Amino acid sequence: MSSTVTPRAPAPSPRHVVPNGTNHRAASFGLNASVLAALLAASSAPTPLYPHYQDAWGLPALTITVVFGAYALALLLALLTTGALSDHLGRRPVVVGALLVEAASMVLLATADGAGALITARILQGAATGAATSAAGAALLDLADPRRPGRSALTNSIAPVAGMAAGVLASTLLIRFAPAPTITVYVVLAVLFAAQALAVMFTTETARPHPGALRSLRPRLAVPPSARRALLAAGAGVVAIWALGGFYSSLGPALVHLVAPDAPQAVGGMVFFTLTAAATLTVWTLRRTAPHRITAGGSLAVIPAAALTVSGLHGTGLPAVYAGAALAGVAFGAVSQGALRMTLASLYEQDRAATLAAYHVLSYLSMSLPAIVAGAATQHYGLRTAAHAYAIACALLAVTALAVLTVSRGRTVHHAHDHLP
Repeated sequence: MSSTVTPRAPAPSPRHVVPNGTNHRAASFGLNASVLAALLAASSAPTPLYPHYQDAWGLPALTITVVFGAYALALLLALLTTGALSDHLGRRPVVVGALLVEAASMVLLATADGAGALITARILQGAATGAATSAAGAALLDLADPRRPGRSALTNSIAPVAGMAAGVLASTLLIRFAPAPTITVYVVLAVLFAAQALAVMFTTETARPHPGALRSLRPRLAVPPSARRALLAAGAGVVAIWALGGFYSSLGPALVHLVAPDAPQAVGGMVFFTLTAAATLTVWTLRRTAPHRITAGGSLAVIPAAALTVSGLHGTGLPAVYAGAALAGVAFGAVSQGALRMTLASLYEQDRAATLAAYHVLSYLSMSLPAIVAGAATQHYGLRTAAHAYAIACALLAVTALAVLTVSRGRTVHHAHDHLP
């Protein structure tokens, strides 16, 4: 039997302002969801271009993972420093400012002429994405409709993976059909971010500004006890699926080339699209399933996904790699949605942005650091060896996640029985 977790009604707060009018609320909700999707689309857009950069500039695998990791680590730092900034300044100014910086990073990517320029642009992009992610995500929670419980948490789960899928697909198609592929995709995104910044300026602020903005910039993770318990329970699963996603995002095209050297370049880019598209469908399909159950099921799916991924190196070829990517997407969608719903289930308004920031810190740290280590291992030992070690590590993390979730579930049930009349 499936069930939906309904967030606890927040206590009244003078810091929270809901726009008047159903239409205005819906428009603001849709705009903030589109911001999240566009930001993540831009994050994955370079993935199909990595082989082109490698061929044009003679870049090793380690450099590609550093380019990827630079984005994720800059995003991480931004989350640690600006994660609660929108609670003090308001959602709107933080989102607008971040979108303008994001547009500037797209211009830098379009004009990049080497690894140094790529890394600089990705650092700027990561900082902007980190600042906007928690602010736009918190705005979605502010705009929650009491008649549609759970919609905000669902949107926070589905918009990023749908955006990543759209970014990879659009980039792959532009590489194939548009002139100047390393320029066109970034110009399109720069225009989109500028238009979104303009639109956000005309929305109603949903958080009432209050003092303490400078103090909030001190790096810290502020997670209330209820969310902390949920995040700890799901943490190993979150690390496993984001690490697997980081591998496909950074080294997926190289893995495809190793398995099938004669395959077109677009095939390498589409492997990450397969993962993100499967994740999007999974989030939507399982939106009414109990979050603890789908987090455990998604963690379990990591094990065959990792096995399929490396089996492509043992004669099964591209079908196995793509099947592994699809199953990894199912795991990603299940765990990311379940963990986020568990974490957001009982938050008050003043904890929203900071808690979302903490969740994203864990996610992007898990995505970036293992990918950089894999890039270094690829350079020293080869991609074949690195892929096997990576798959084993992800499988072990998944087993740990299942054990922790089982124990935490048992404690919850035992606690509930202790309080029965």
